[in-house]
Amino acid sequence: MSVPESEELCLDVSGGRSGQGPATWGQQAIWDAVSVLGDDAPRYNVSVGFELPAGRPRAAVLEALTRAARLHESLRTRLLPDGAGGLTQVLDAAGRFPVTVRGCEREDTERAGGQLLGELAALPFDCAGQWPLRIGLVEADGLVRYYAMALSHTAADGGGLRRLARDVVMLLDGVSPERLRELFPATQPLDQAAYQHSERGRKRDAASRKYWCAKLSEGPRGLFPPRGERVRDALFPNAVLHSPALLRAVDHVAAVRGVSGSSVLLAAAARQISLLGRAPEQLLQVVVNNRFLPGMSQTITTLAQEGLFHLRTVDEDFGDLVRRVHMSALGAYRYASYDKRLLDRDIEELRGRLPDLADHSCFFNDTREPELFRPPAGDTEVPPLERAAELTTLAWPVEFPPRKNLSFAMDVVDAPGALELAMTADSALIPRQDMESFLRGIEDAVVGDALATGCV
Repeated sequence: MSVPESEELCLDVSGGRSGQGPATWGQQAIWDAVSVLGDDAPRYNVSVGFELPAGRPRAAVLEALTRAARLHESLRTRLLPDGAGGLTQVLDAAGRFPVTVRGCEREDTERAGGQLLGELAALPFDCAGQWPLRIGLVEADGLVRYYAMALSHTAADGGGLRRLARDVVMLLDGVSPERLRELFPATQPLDQAAYQHSERGRKRDAASRKYWCAKLSEGPRGLFPPRGERVRDALFPNAVLHSPALLRAVDHVAAVRGVSGSSVLLAAAARQISLLGRAPEQLLQVVVNNRFLPGMSQTITTLAQEGLFHLRTVDEDFGDLVRRVHMSALGAYRYASYDKRLLDRDIEELRGRLPDLADHSCFFNDTREPELFRPPAGDTEVPPLERAAELTTLAWPVEFPPRKNLSFAMDVVDAPGALELAMTADSALIPRQDMESFLRGIEDAVVGDALATGCV
């Protein structure tokens, strides 16, 4: 099917303060990660698109976007290298966003919107010379029916993206920027950087880096023994478990055990690591959104960093394991906000004294925020939990280039009417059959505990 003609616009925005200052820890960390990717840099972009069932006039949508850009300074922030590897963030009072408008038939809205979203997300950003946001609108019958936006990851993480989408919808519905400020007070990136460079911020950074070095000194040296021949440049397979049963089971177990859903899944993952690696002591890098910090719950910027989760033994009883994992995770979250450049320096210095550091090559990332957003499940009938487990599917959608110091990375993702576990692993340590048993074992543990505690 041919691509409809597009109209390219520039949306001029003015208003709000201007200024400059050092980059935040999150901006610098993402910049460093993206700068080495070359042509693969767009892989780090964040994006979202959604239908507007009622349809909106183009002018109303562009006005909502203008107000959002005045409200959230990360959308008007450029990042300038200082020549020594560091960054300066520059907040502009005025500038412009590129907007692509595409027309289609009414029944083709979702397909055309998804295609446009993919195109926008696949383009790199020049974060020094342009604002880190591009917009796509799909029109049908004279109204905007689909709204898409792609951002540089230096401007927002997944949590920031969800909050921005919420604010755009509320602005479209007539809520004023002043009211949004009252409902969702948010620290701006320049103010966040000022805190991080203050005495209190530096103390937090130093405490986090000290915690990391202690765990890397005392943690387990290996989680998975070699299981297969290591082939140079071999791709890492990606498996996706799509489970309607897990969606209900995680919520139920979290409520019964008095913990978060993330802790339930982290406990189940810890059990599977113990079974596959035959080593009860574990160290995982857990992505922490850091929005529990004062003033950060509603901030639209990039805040998420890794916490180092340490578990010395795996309880036989799953309920006991869930509760202990939850308490250990809370401790790790306290030390998940830091200057990554300084942490990397500290780790290299530690490696010079202690070459055999603890294995920290496993990653867990629960990307969901069900209290903020969960995809609608539609009108599909919800079967009993035991029968819902029969609807689980496992797919192998893609393979990725090998990543240094990675045994596995698992993302927890919301899907309409289901929960998905997406796992990428080094086949020399975790072959495909073990990846499948790992993911199905997580489902079995959580669904089994939900059934045992009264979920039907």
